[in-house]
Amino acid sequence: MNKSLYSVLALSTGLLMTANAFAAVSGNIGGTSNYLWRGVSQTGNGAAIQGGIDYSHDSGFYAGTWASNVDFGDSTSYELDLYAGYSGNITEELGFDVSYLYYAYPDSDSSIDFGELHGALTWKWLEVGYSHVINAGNDVAAAPLDEKDMSYFEANASFPVTEKLNLSFHYGYSSGDVVEGWFDEDSYSDYNVTLSTDTTIGTVSFMVSDTDLHGDDAKVVLGYSFGFDL
Repeated sequence: MNKSLYSVLALSTGLLMTANAFAAVSGNIGGTSNYLWRGVSQTGNGAAIQGGIDYSHDSGFYAGTWASNVDFGDSTSYELDLYAGYSGNITEELGFDVSYLYYAYPDSDSSIDFGELHGALTWKWLEVGYSHVINAGNDVAAAPLDEKDMSYFEANASFPVTEKLNLSFHYGYSSGDVVEGWFDEDSYSDYNVTLSTDTTIGTVSFMVSDTDLHGDDAKVVLGYSFGFDL
């Protein structure tokens, strides 16, 4: 279960399409000491290797794929995400993003794939977004729970500390039948603080994350990512 879409986009290179339009294709690869999705580990608190490929067009359209190993305590060993969206500006400082993200688990013995529709607004250093499941496999939530009843609200703020050092804050709120099926709670909040720095060999991050789920503990996560042109 993927990170937010805005963190997927990596460095890009221009590929001439017409006199006034161009597209870019880029790749990214990295690792993390714990793959968290909305504050919850997807790897049993273990490490993950991750990577993806992105396409973007100057019209605002983008698409891509991303993969990571996972550990759900069953046969499922990896996650493969497919996504596409459109982003642009409403005013000089106000931007928007609308996208669809499909979470796939190809080697799972259960029908746990699902897709979300996502919308976000950005203003200077602030982003607010909302996601809702619109299609899901039968095993995402057991009857009588609705496997498509899950929504997520998030707010993100990011500030430069120095020329290369960045500080970001995140708050998210998950609710619905799927949340109840997974955690025996009808809703929960997740929050984190991340300090990241750009180096000549990639981006290094240090995150402290927690949720208000019963029995859950705060987690410290180290991450690394490298973007490259294709």
